Amino acid sequence: MARFNTPAVKAQLKSAVTSTGRVLRTYEGGRGQEREPRSELFLLAVSHFVSGTFYENAKDRDDRFIRLVRDLAVSDPEWTAGLLGWLRGEGNMRTASIVGAAEYVHARLAAGATDGPSNRQVVASVLRRPDEPGELLAYWTSTYGRAIPKPVKRGVADAVRRLYHAKSLLKYDTASKGYRFGDILNLVHAAPDADKPWQGDLFRYALDRRHNPDTAVPPASLPVLSAHRGLMELPVAERRAVVTSEGGAERLAAAGITWEALAGWLQGPMDKAAWEAVIPSMGTMALVRNLRNFDEAGVSDEVAAQVAARISDPAEVARSRQFPFRYLAAYQHAPSLRWSYPLEQALGHSLANVPALPGRTLVLVDRSGSMFWSSAGERSQLNRADAAAIFGTALALRAADADLAEFGTTSNAVKFRKGESVLKILDRFSDLGGTDTTEAVRRHYRKHDRVLIITDEQYAPNHHGDPTSQIPAHVPVYTWNLEGYRAGHGPSGTGNRHTFGGLSDAAFRMVPLLEAARDTRWPWQA
Repeated sequence: MARFNTPAVKAQLKSAVTSTGRVLRTYEGGRGQEREPRSELFLLAVSHFVSGTFYENAKDRDDRFIRLVRDLAVSDPEWTAGLLGWLRGEGNMRTASIVGAAEYVHARLAAGATDGPSNRQVVASVLRRPDEPGELLAYWTSTYGRAIPKPVKRGVADAVRRLYHAKSLLKYDTASKGYRFGDILNLVHAAPDADKPWQGDLFRYALDRRHNPDTAVPPASLPVLSAHRGLMELPVAERRAVVTSEGGAERLAAAGITWEALAGWLQGPMDKAAWEAVIPSMGTMALVRNLRNFDEAGVSDEVAAQVAARISDPAEVARSRQFPFRYLAAYQHAPSLRWSYPLEQALGHSLANVPALPGRTLVLVDRSGSMFWSSAGERSQLNRADAAAIFGTALALRAADADLAEFGTTSNAVKFRKGESVLKILDRFSDLGGTDTTEAVRRHYRKHDRVLIITDEQYAPNHHGDPTSQIPAHVPVYTWNLEGYRAGHGPSGTGNRHTFGGLSDAAFRMVPLLEAARDTRWPWQA
């Protein structure tokens, strides 16, 4: 009699993030599941490790990240290099990838490891913006001293040839930086790209303006630098006339004058005329961050309409690669109603890749106290509770048939209608104190086809244990971990229990892949 080879046989699916089976205690003292090192590092990296969290201070978090990177750089360099490149690219996380690349190289040099991707290649892969070569060198020298190994120099030189151009020099080569462009060129001995005949002139000028700023002359091959020098040499009393003149906006743009530099150049306030002159050359997210300033300066309705059109344009939103909660932060802090609808549209566009799940779906959003904690200086000005609510609501709205609930010490259903605004639904969420995920599952699970939980996975020992055990084994449970803590609230990696990190498009795409009977790989391997 056949016991295994029957028509009902079905392969057990695997997700990338896996548990070891070892039981740990959560920070609240509950029983949690230990993750294997790659899974722990992935969740930590995509969960904004550079700030502290409710249960773990920033130093402990940084130390854990560095230890994991160093260990895996030696034991699994292919995987670790893939993570770091993806983290800076599709993951859009700068600091974690830069620190990770430096630690990857240092660990492998110390161990004498030569297998896997080259150190040079890994360094170059995480440098995507012109100020990042300086960031990496500053981290290296402040951590390991002024002796910079050849792989770091060569990786930085590769990035410099790719990233340095006239406008990046004007924007990022400033006195506020410890490593100026000229310093970096001296350190890494970067030769100009042969396919960019103007780059030799640029490099020579960067060196000259660093070491001989009073006599450095912009090269004729780079007119933006000459235009910039011309504006810098204007007497202060004549500068505001440039801003108010016909063609003033075009002249500022041609000279690479950014909104950050304009006030200093004017040596006066950023009034209505100043903002209206620089707005046409500002990036989308710079516009979003300055909406309050535009209103306070009295920017005209005509210019405001142009700003609104740009920040709500689907192509601009996609190009900006910002997380949706950036738009929620702007919405909450924008002073006038003229920005509300454009920001609502932008938020909707940023959620375009959330999958439309078939069948019946239960979405549970953690609104416990630890989710509301924000470390000082967080740029998003939002807490994890709001970020979780955005994504939970988007999942519910996109699903064919969904129930949406919030949970903490207690839990509540969150009512919504198809087609309703995400921002309107967010007003219905609460602050619910402690964390009882298991009771929320028991209360709201009603034979759904899948369950999605957006949480930090922390719960106290009196809160009933593994919440995923309350759901039948054949029903998939997807957990999004927003904090990257070491212990998870349940198992992950086999069967129908899956944990993802952060709130990225890449993570959401894994749900339909798993349900199409495909094992998921890491995002950079898919």
